[in-house]
Amino acid sequence: MTHETLWLRALLAAFAIIPAAAHAQGLTLSTGIEYSSGKYGETEKTEMYNLPVTAKYETGLWTFRLSLPIVRVTGPANVVVVGDDVVTIPGASTARRTETGLGDLTGSAFYNLLDERTSQFGLDVGAKVKLGTADEDKGLGTGENDHSVQADVYKPVGDATTAFGSLGYRFYGDPPGVDLRSVFYGSLGGSYRISPDSSFGLAYDFRPRITDGGSQVSEATAFLSQRVSREMKLQYYGVKGFADGSPDFALGVMLIYAYQ
Repeated sequence: MTHETLWLRALLAAFAIIPAAAHAQGLTLSTGIEYSSGKYGETEKTEMYNLPVTAKYETGLWTFRLSLPIVRVTGPANVVVVGDDVVTIPGASTARRTETGLGDLTGSAFYNLLDERTSQFGLDVGAKVKLGTADEDKGLGTGENDHSVQADVYKPVGDATTAFGSLGYRFYGDPPGVDLRSVFYGSLGGSYRISPDSSFGLAYDFRPRITDGGSQVSEATAFLSQRVSREMKLQYYGVKGFADGSPDFALGVMLIYAYQ
């Protein structure tokens, strides 16, 4: 949720930073801040601030990403950040704590199998890895590595609308004494270009439960993108959760700069 996700990539396809190019090449840097609040199945709420820094490099048909966040968590100690997820660890201490530190380093590589400009739809396939760099003693991560494979589909509908969806499978690394299930996950949504400089969209994300007694992720995201210069965009978004595995709500803003 906090990193550059499918809905942002699909929005960039519908609303390119360089108008003449549907697939910009080169380096893109982004950062921002997100606030989220939710109980995640506990009686007390957990509040989180997340400040991610992401680098994306596009060359030919390949897209590579690296992202490292700074995370601040206030809430029960058994509510743990797991990359893009938040998981309640069975049997862990529920004492409240406030911790700040670096989160998990995540990376991905995706290959464009089909180009939406020459095919009926666009298709990217790739893999992601989350390295357990966050301090597990602070509850900022599990200390374990996770791996995912994923396919992203996006289709322009008319001149201003893009529909998109994704399907992936994530292999979770198990922290000591905890069995995290490897599961499928997915998302669906669409974006609409309001003007040459602004677009908005909606996305829905789902992930089944990964622990015994845990909860699924079920949440909707609304987002708005505004170009502020040829190279720079601002992205605003809000999240509404519908299950204990999601926050009650989250708000965020991202600044995206493309070097061309």
